[in-house]
Amino acid sequence: MYPEIGMLDRLPLALLSFSAVTLLAGAPAAIGQQSAATQELHRLFSDEWDRRLQRDPLFASTRGVSDYNDRLPDMTAGAQRRALEEDLQFLGRLEAIDPAALTPDDRTNRGLFEFVVGHRANLATYRAYRMPFTSDSGFHTRVQRMYESMPFRTVQDYEQYLSRLHAVETFFAQNIGNMRDGLAEGFTQPQAILEYIVPSITGAIVDNPADSIFFTPFLDMPGYFSAGDAERLRAQARTAIADTVVPAYRSFHEFFTDEYIAGARTSLGAASLDNGRSYYEDLTRFFTSLDDAHPDEIHELGLREVARIRAEMEEIIEQAEFDGTFAEFIEFLRTDPQFYAHDPEQLLKEAAWIAKKVDGQMPAFFRTLPRMSYGVMAVPDDLAPNYTTGRYWSAPVGGRRGGYYMVNTYALDNRPLYTLAALTVHEGVPGHHHQISLAQELDQLPEFRRTFYPHAYGEGWGLYSEKLAIEMDIYETPYDHFGRLSYEMWRAVRLVVDTGMHYKGWSRDEALQYLADNTALSLQNVRTEIDRYISWPGQALAYKMGELKFLELRARATEALGEDFDIRDFHDAVLINGGLPLDMLDGVVDRYIESVRTGETP
Repeated sequence: MYPEIGMLDRLPLALLSFSAVTLLAGAPAAIGQQSAATQELHRLFSDEWDRRLQRDPLFASTRGVSDYNDRLPDMTAGAQRRALEEDLQFLGRLEAIDPAALTPDDRTNRGLFEFVVGHRANLATYRAYRMPFTSDSGFHTRVQRMYESMPFRTVQDYEQYLSRLHAVETFFAQNIGNMRDGLAEGFTQPQAILEYIVPSITGAIVDNPADSIFFTPFLDMPGYFSAGDAERLRAQARTAIADTVVPAYRSFHEFFTDEYIAGARTSLGAASLDNGRSYYEDLTRFFTSLDDAHPDEIHELGLREVARIRAEMEEIIEQAEFDGTFAEFIEFLRTDPQFYAHDPEQLLKEAAWIAKKVDGQMPAFFRTLPRMSYGVMAVPDDLAPNYTTGRYWSAPVGGRRGGYYMVNTYALDNRPLYTLAALTVHEGVPGHHHQISLAQELDQLPEFRRTFYPHAYGEGWGLYSEKLAIEMDIYETPYDHFGRLSYEMWRAVRLVVDTGMHYKGWSRDEALQYLADNTALSLQNVRTEIDRYISWPGQALAYKMGELKFLELRARATEALGEDFDIRDFHDAVLINGGLPLDMLDGVVDRYIESVRTGETP
């Protein structure tokens, strides 16, 4: 039984149990054919989904639901408390449903729902909303591109967006209030990383409202609007930006620079927070999706992986016929102009060329391809200085754009071309775009599963894709291969530095030096990455832990099936269920192997 809200300190993750998983869950039977347990389970799914959309109107917009397009989330402490109470009620309803009365598909759905809501409720008890930003994103950046998931076909659509602009002031004030609570209670981001975040705030402060990113929807309005409506809406937008949005950013900037930086904690790791070791242990289990994951064991695994990959990197240096030490080779890669683009356009074109080269190889490795397209785009200027080298932005449902493979063109002398192939396959295809778009197109699954993104699964798949690109002949030179190994090393180092800083008391300088010494990442990237791990405890563990699971499962299937192993069927098997915890992925592959052995369709 889940504890009552009044007695709750935090939910032990041992309460989260998972049932066996099958291959792709089919559509639920017609209502008249469903058992009472099945009907109650799907009512529960629907009720929770509806509440999730109501709680987070921005998320609702990305799912093509326009009912809340005129508002922003309620971020008050009271709203967060009510959300936790609702989640505990959802879990109580779930516990009352007997798994034995469900079909195998719905036992899978039940287990995944328990993972999603159970972890969300457990982590909510730490009240992380008091720290509503990381080193490169947060509530203040989330609203800047909210227009991309809104329709803008009617005058009412624009009026709803205007209402959202007017809600920015309250939304910011609520988050600032939460941050003040964090200051009073010692629950803040570390002071050491904060100065680099300021440009993401000041970038939205403009003198001319028409220059604001928030004005973007008014630059190209439908031609069938009357001239009067178009001019009225533009005038209202200029007023909303000048009188509400920009002042909200100015107030946040003032608070951040005058109060928050000065009052933030001087300690670094999550373990230094109140109940911090338990917090980090729970984050470790959440981000790895492994119930038995522990920071100490992950740290040791990371050290072993670093040693293994280092040996492979030394072999590549020999193939490149470089006369010098490992450190000298890294310095050569970091400083020789041949490895860097001359201008942003060159970097973007090179990324696009690699992406199209991969596209041509996809049918040889995958039977099922997503319908959604994707493009290559530069990271916006206001985000770029403290942003990662690249990232994937998924396509909003019913929106006016596809997915975006974002390439950071800031500080070109820190964006080496020899890592671009690995970055491209991770963020585009067969990495994030392929996996996320397939999941969103699984119409027969409950809605919560189509958006479920277990980090170890998603990021592990991205890192697995980097290694798969060797078989796809994407890496053309020894430097490309070294770049891929450097990226794999980067993820192995994460296991060491994330657990080191957040659980073992490492300093920021120790982490910076360890990452710089073991990878060919530019020093700019080293700094932004370490700050990202500091600000987002545990997430960096997902990549390598997930990749190792995918590699283990592929080896298992290859050995078990021999000549009957088909890489296309294996990839379908691990992708067509949408995101899964790693423990559940084992069952998927076991059933795939059995289906091939028995001659069934995988």
